[in-house]
Amino acid sequence: MKIALLTCEKLPELTPQDQLLIPELAKHNITATAVIWDDASINWSDFDYLVFRNTWDYFEKETEFNLWLDQIEKSGIKTLNPIAIIKQNKHKFYLREMEQLGIKILPTLFIDKTTDLNLKALIPSHWKKAVIKPAFSAGSYLTEVFETAESEKINTQYKSIASEKELLIQQFMPEIQTVGETSFVFFNKKFSHAVNKKPVPGDFRIQVQFGGTYRLRHPDAELIAKAQKIVDTFTGKLLYARVDGIVIDNELHLMEVECIEPDLYFNLSEGSLERFVNAIVELIK
Repeated sequence: MKIALLTCEKLPELTPQDQLLIPELAKHNITATAVIWDDASINWSDFDYLVFRNTWDYFEKETEFNLWLDQIEKSGIKTLNPIAIIKQNKHKFYLREMEQLGIKILPTLFIDKTTDLNLKALIPSHWKKAVIKPAFSAGSYLTEVFETAESEKINTQYKSIASEKELLIQQFMPEIQTVGETSFVFFNKKFSHAVNKKPVPGDFRIQVQFGGTYRLRHPDAELIAKAQKIVDTFTGKLLYARVDGIVIDNELHLMEVECIEPDLYFNLSEGSLERFVNAIVELIK
């Protein structure tokens, strides 16, 4: 069995954490290789499965990534997660569908491409601060937090972006700076572990590259069940999903569900790497 662990040009050998997958998969007679997703020299039919891991530039190469997904889909090569889920998950308007299914999401405005962006008219008057970002993005790409009183300035800044990309505007929750964001990690739709992430004082970005601190969290059964409900909205196979949200009064407010290339924090949860590999084996054998 041959598997391509998909990565990007910036990380040709995968992240150090994901490199550990290769010897672990070898224990199951699976040959895993790090492969850059947009390397034109690759013959994808050489692989039995493609596993999305560190494709961390896909949102910067939107057109190329979409065309590549179509190519892989037409070829019939199997992927984990499935192409249908990747296509849905890469565009954050899926949050609107989640909300329609009864999932509690952060208060969010979904803005289609427009040449007439008018944030002042769109943002509810009771919002004091908001976060704006493209619907096709990751890692705080083109993301700004702003006081709603300054919406005219942000409107000018995002006017040309709005003509090319759909946007999300979410109410800024101050709890992100105090309780932080919690990620619930699932393998093969089963809960594995959870990690709490907090930004440095005065910032809102929880990513480690911006100084965020990560710690293992042990949520209670009620919270895990709420995250499980979100994962269960996906039909079919799902190797992994990371449910990111803010927990306020033991209520989970969904920020996003990562099904393309999330950090899975193998280094913070003992046995999680092995659980992930076992999930791969369960799904492909």
